Amino acid sequence: MKNNAFKVVRITDTTLRDAHQSLWATRMRTDDILKIAETIDDAGYYSLECWGGATFDVCMRFLRENPWERLRQIKAVCKKTPLQMLLRGQNILGYKHYPDDIVERFVALACENGMDIFRVFDALNDPRNLEKAIASVKKYGGHAQGTISYTTSPVHTVEAYVKLAKEQAAMGIDSLAIKDMAGILTPGAARELVGALVKALPDMPIQVHSHMTSGMAAAMYLAAVEAGAGCVDCAISTMSSFSSQPPCESMVTILESEGYDTGLDQKKLAEINAYFRDLKKTRQPASSAKVEPVDAGVLVHAIPGGMISNLRSQLAQQGALDRLPEVLEELPKTRADMGYPPLVTPTSQIVGVQSVLNVLGGKRYGMVTDETKHYAAGYYGRTPAPIDKKLQKKLVGDLKPITCRPADLLKPGLAAAAREIPAKLIKAEEDILSYCLFPEVALGYFKWRAQPVDAKDPIPADVEMQKAATAAAPAPAVDAETVRFAQIGKAFAALMAMAGGGKVDISAVKPGEAELLPLQAEGSDKSTASTKETGGTRSVASAIPKGTPVTAPLNGTFYRSAGPGRPELAKDGDDVKNGSPVCIVEAMKLFNPIKATASGKITFLVEHGKPVTKGQALAVIA
Repeated sequence: MKNNAFKVVRITDTTLRDAHQSLWATRMRTDDILKIAETIDDAGYYSLECWGGATFDVCMRFLRENPWERLRQIKAVCKKTPLQMLLRGQNILGYKHYPDDIVERFVALACENGMDIFRVFDALNDPRNLEKAIASVKKYGGHAQGTISYTTSPVHTVEAYVKLAKEQAAMGIDSLAIKDMAGILTPGAARELVGALVKALPDMPIQVHSHMTSGMAAAMYLAAVEAGAGCVDCAISTMSSFSSQPPCESMVTILESEGYDTGLDQKKLAEINAYFRDLKKTRQPASSAKVEPVDAGVLVHAIPGGMISNLRSQLAQQGALDRLPEVLEELPKTRADMGYPPLVTPTSQIVGVQSVLNVLGGKRYGMVTDETKHYAAGYYGRTPAPIDKKLQKKLVGDLKPITCRPADLLKPGLAAAAREIPAKLIKAEEDILSYCLFPEVALGYFKWRAQPVDAKDPIPADVEMQKAATAAAPAPAVDAETVRFAQIGKAFAALMAMAGGGKVDISAVKPGEAELLPLQAEGSDKSTASTKETGGTRSVASAIPKGTPVTAPLNGTFYRSAGPGRPELAKDGDDVKNGSPVCIVEAMKLFNPIKATASGKITFLVEHGKPVTKGQALAVIA
């Protein structure tokens, strides 16, 4: 990579990871990759970014694939080009800090399964959060690429970035990446920053990563190369631009016109592009097709490319996509409140979701996620700028703020995690690491994997595609009586209203919808509902005890505890206090504590791990 003196500039291909994370919400399948992997391997890239980021979570959650198997299969085909991954330092691939033993073992198994280059970054640019990951990569023979998570703010200066680079160089990194996740690095700023880094660390290879969200990245790349960068990140043209990386073919032409050699085979690139152009027809979400090619607003809100498609998807899941402009207006205000963190996972998710809650909740910081609470208390590391003391006190609640390296407070976790998983579900050691990172998601995948083929639930990503296709098709004629009440929520509200017993006719609920009503606990008053179906009538007992309801503020997944192996926040029959956390709704990948709406005895109406909709009663407090 460090060959700029010889007019050679290398290119890393992001098509297999960041490009489809930015454009397709990470919905590319392993089979999609394997069909073109050999051609990509022959094209002459410096490296192939194909793992890490959101791919790990999405593989299990939506695609029902084993992310470790994906890595092994890609490595089996790509024998010429190094494989590269994005590693979130002490966060690994999740949204919180993990113990050192889990970090080290994850890196060891990643190396063993075929990973070559680890781009290690921290969302807060806190060097303490990089130490263990970088040391582990070096220990197990990988290439450790340090990272500057680039952003702009009153506290983010060239001098501060050079200091950070020197700290990482002292840790033994093999190269340094400038990660411009939002596409806000201007050509002039890139020239200044790269020039300062080359002067401070003349022997350090420098790579630049950006997104085309603002439309500047290609011009910025050229300025960075002229200042001394030896490698840039690109995506094949069909998978480029918008919130993805600059197009590879165009960048090759730009560089060649300036006398640089990339070593890439243009014929191979054309073949690769034709493949993804055809694949795009079935993999691109409908929402991505409606995105404007350039979003100059990113220069204000600074949302990274990898988050844009997910933010739209998350708002759509909440039935609030029309409120995106409000969220984009709120986001820079929330970011400033929280000390100007660079917006990259997990801080992009924390700040982004908190901004969504500030908008949808109607009151800023009226609802605070567990992650926001821990962030404000220092459990993610040092914030670039201090958080206002009054706001910090409101955000952290009764959580004690810390100033040490967050991971120093964590006990080893591998052995405990292994004991929590039913032995029959574990096929390899890698499964234990998957569980460590995403306990609920991994367990759901393991259970699905263990089912006979004919008993498996549909793959969630396939269901998404079918829904999108159905939504795009003309609406079929429907019997009026069947859809008199189109939403189950209306029937549920009717049942809640008559909570004292008796019968309510909800015969107009769609066939099958009555099963969505929570079943009544034994011994409580019962309400009877009936639905008409072809061939008869069915009665459904519904749990509607008297009391004050605790409702879901968002669409998401209901949990009684903060994770496997942790105690339930409240049990059926417990006496709870008004305002105390009683359960959790996981929405937009973060855990949202749900508080009691009154003091009294609580009865839950929803099973642990079940999906819930906004406004649905989760429990009642008598």
